[in-house]
Amino acid sequence: MNRPYPSALLESAVNEFAKLPGIGRKTALRLVLHLLREDNASVESFANAILTLKNEVRYCSCCHNISDSEICNLCADPNRNSSIVCVVENIKDVMAIENTVQFKGQYHVLGGIISPIDGIGPSDVEIASLIERVETKEVKEVILALSATMEGDTTNFYIFRKLEPFNIKVSIIARGVSVGNEIEYTDEVTLGRSILNRTPFEESYKLNQK
Repeated sequence: MNRPYPSALLESAVNEFAKLPGIGRKTALRLVLHLLREDNASVESFANAILTLKNEVRYCSCCHNISDSEICNLCADPNRNSSIVCVVENIKDVMAIENTVQFKGQYHVLGGIISPIDGIGPSDVEIASLIERVETKEVKEVILALSATMEGDTTNFYIFRKLEPFNIKVSIIARGVSVGNEIEYTDEVTLGRSILNRTPFEESYKLNQK
């Protein structure tokens, strides 16, 4: 049996930190004790940053990336090519691709991928808004940059079928990203080359069917 905490307040704080992904109770305790050693101003700054993030953060009305305003900095940047849209699963993937400094287009964050086993269908992610974006904006190419997993491939194919009626190029990042790998964990050099060496989705799909 674990030794009881010397303070109910300490235990309560540890319980809250332990709810965070990847944080066990030992790590949670270490973080809480660290905060206890900090001065009040530092702890208040930390708490205020979290509360402000939760209460004031927004999602870009165009690409669904995290933003401080209605339109994110990437979508508002006139130096980026708005006719090329890179489709990613989540915000961490945007950050990973941006770190490669190889992509100068815009993004579309799905907020998830199709996964029937988890009860996630096309209507649960931002696919409809992607189709609307293609319909209403001057989009010439959609790059599918989803993880090389069964769920990622399923989502890629679904989007490809939805985009077939439009006269645009649909490409997929090169498979320098190993099958089963998540985009956010791929090294920057490999990910950058995968973006630059992207291939037409239809060619990639036919090749995988052989």
